[in-house]
Amino acid sequence: MVKLEKEKYDFEDLLHIMDILRAPDGCPWDIEQDHASIRRNFIEEVYEACEAIDDGYSVHLCEELGDVLLQVVFHADIAEDEGAFDIGDVCTGVCKKLILRHPHIFGDVKADTAEQVLENWDEIKKKEKKQKTYGQAMDEVAKSLPALIYAEKVQGRAKKAGFDWQDVSGALDKVREETDELEEALRDGSGVEDELGDLLFAAVNAARLAGVDPEQALVKASRKFITRFKLMEAEAGERLGDMSLEQMDKLWEKVKMREPEKSDL
Repeated sequence: MVKLEKEKYDFEDLLHIMDILRAPDGCPWDIEQDHASIRRNFIEEVYEACEAIDDGYSVHLCEELGDVLLQVVFHADIAEDEGAFDIGDVCTGVCKKLILRHPHIFGDVKADTAEQVLENWDEIKKKEKKQKTYGQAMDEVAKSLPALIYAEKVQGRAKKAGFDWQDVSGALDKVREETDELEEALRDGSGVEDELGDLLFAAVNAARLAGVDPEQALVKASRKFITRFKLMEAEAGERLGDMSLEQMDKLWEKVKMREPEKSDL
């Protein structure tokens, strides 16, 4: 058995431990994994790190960042076994990218504001990826992103071409228009998915122009729903399962009147 008991570990130790785990005589589970099999693990670890950020728990965040780093090292080790790249290539790539995309720090480009930095970043990124049109830039948005974030980023690319509402009022008018079209689709019994997608897309546009993160807004709304439902459930007790929808709706309105400040939900 390999013993690696230390009070403090560093990045090299992590790489060494991963090599041991994935060696021919290492852990059977770790040896069997490939990029696809641990893809979901990567996603889950990133979300757990984001939750730690939202909760403001620095100790929890430290642990979750370690789990994310483990996934990076795991994928790099798999790639090294395949002869594709190794962790050194990963570090080299990101260092080169940071230097290239910060010409105001490592070059002679001027950028005095965060907005100018982002403008320079986007232009350099377009050149790197050989994006000649705004449509190509939209194609480069990762399709694996959560749908609301994906829609927001696509809309952001359109904004750079000047294809955007002047203010949130135009986006709200579009939300109403899409709502009407969804109601018509529901009556007709066809095209419901398309119209619902258009409505959600329009709602993301309204959120973006209002300066609201649609992903966070929906999470907050979901949590608020849970809080209200639990209050309603506590009020109804064992009667909840036997109550009609109308009775539950009245109880819902009752608990809404008693809930704490909305900003806390």
